[in-house]
Amino acid sequence: MDRLRAIALLIAATVLGSLVAVPRPSYGGTLSTAVVGMFPKDVGEIAYADLKTARKLTWFPQLREQLLPSRFRDFEKFLASAGVDPNTQVEELAWGSMDKGGGEDVLGVALGQFDPSSTEARFKSQKLAPVDVRGYHLYAFSGGKSSVDILFTFIDSNTAAFGTRSALERLIDVRAGVSESMLTNDKLFPLINESNGHGLIWAVLDQNYSHVAMQQLVPQASQFPQAAAIMDRIKAMTITIDADSGVDAHFQAVCASPDDANLLAAALQAGLMYRRYQEASTNPTLAGALDSVRIVPSGDRLKVEAPISQDQLLSLIRNGAFTTSM
Repeated sequence: MDRLRAIALLIAATVLGSLVAVPRPSYGGTLSTAVVGMFPKDVGEIAYADLKTARKLTWFPQLREQLLPSRFRDFEKFLASAGVDPNTQVEELAWGSMDKGGGEDVLGVALGQFDPSSTEARFKSQKLAPVDVRGYHLYAFSGGKSSVDILFTFIDSNTAAFGTRSALERLIDVRAGVSESMLTNDKLFPLINESNGHGLIWAVLDQNYSHVAMQQLVPQASQFPQAAAIMDRIKAMTITIDADSGVDAHFQAVCASPDDANLLAAALQAGLMYRRYQEASTNPTLAGALDSVRIVPSGDRLKVEAPISQDQLLSLIRNGAFTTSM
């Protein structure tokens, strides 16, 4: 299933699937509450990237193609076909996913400097007919006939939204006041507030998405029934990533109880030691990153901490460690 889980997969590729770092100054921007409030209440995972700041980092162009969701790359191609340069005009990106039972809706909001009139005029000259929804013009990237096709619309000259048609219609319903927004989600919105403004990239996952992510991040857990049962009870996950010369990723799992956090920490520490042993001869870069990892239970939270140096990061990028199929 196509998932907007680039951040979690970044963590997975680097350290057991779970990295967090020693504190450093955050260089990321802050996503406005107004943009958070554009997402429907039932979005199961939401993520943010400060692209304007990230582009200043020498290593970011190499990481970018591996890290960002493929749906955003489709959106970029679409904008480029209309004369918009996404590499300079898109400054911030937020995206999310909604599980709809047997499938998934994806939704993104791009912030920057746009000229909707000029872009729509160019689409008109290309005889690209929009779909009108509550006064918004939705343009399809690849025909718009499939439920997984990506469409996009301008909200204003600073905001464009993209995603599957049903997801975009939900966003428009939220803006029209006929559907509840993420601001009313009493489980995820407080975690979004915790993460927002504390990294170039952050992500928040609900219970369902956390379960799927943990299965991907720590597949060895199935060998340990007690750890697997604890992971099934995880309520949510938060991930933030700071960066300057290297990367600091901050991962927290919200467990059902302090006991669960303590037991899961012990299981992950054992798994980390085993992974370090496995990688020592074949992947010394990853093994070196694992040496810096700290796994710390704190109340009902499980925190995993580790910095990645620029040399380690560049080596991992060269090896395609962050490549996803999303």
